[in-house]
Amino acid sequence: MSSEEAVPRRRRRNPRGQGQVLKAELVEAAARLLATLERPETLTLRQVAREVGVAPASIYGHFPDLGALVQHVLRLRYDELAAVMGTAADGAEGPLADLVARCAAYVHWGVDHPGQYRTLFGGGMPAELVPTNAHGAGEELLGSVVASLAGARQDQPEHQDRHEHQDRQERQDRRGPEQEWQAGLLLWTALHGLVALYNAHGNMPWPDLTDLIAQTLALHTGRPVDEIVELARTADRPT
Repeated sequence: MSSEEAVPRRRRRNPRGQGQVLKAELVEAAARLLATLERPETLTLRQVAREVGVAPASIYGHFPDLGALVQHVLRLRYDELAAVMGTAADGAEGPLADLVARCAAYVHWGVDHPGQYRTLFGGGMPAELVPTNAHGAGEELLGSVVASLAGARQDQPEHQDRHEHQDRQERQDRRGPEQEWQAGLLLWTALHGLVALYNAHGNMPWPDLTDLIAQTLALHTGRPVDEIVELARTADRPT
């Protein structure tokens, strides 16, 4: 008998009216498998059922198919990351501090939760299982970074040279929504690359992660690295 056909361990049935307990266990098991399987795209309902200790048919009372279960997990992970970024930015004083807090929270969450990060951004899931629109919440996260970056670029120090300030303001005035979106996308791409490489090659002698975040943001905002480092180090690191 193959492992795929193995009989699941016996699980005590929930009392009548507590079917949501099983649903939560199914979601937790699917999330755990997606985060730990070497090839998460091979996940099956039978694996999830065996992890929980129920028959595969028990899943259909809560999710019509594997795609619905996986997309539910994605939504929960996106909500978790959005909450971490939002909470980090709650106490930010000013647009630049808001941007630093959001981006630092994103990077630290990705490094501290590599399996969950891969679930969201690792790719590889078949389109018929996870269609593009299942990542709509990811677009909302990108939108928050786009808006935060635009705000930080508009908020320049008062002590800035008058001519430099005027030139920057003229460039800012010419920057429309499409340019702002592209700028945010480039920043997001840089942050994603940092997390992906750090997770894949964590044994390398990496520089301090906060310094890398600050240098990345300095390139995208035109603000001094030292200023950003100070903001990043005073931000609360997500747990």
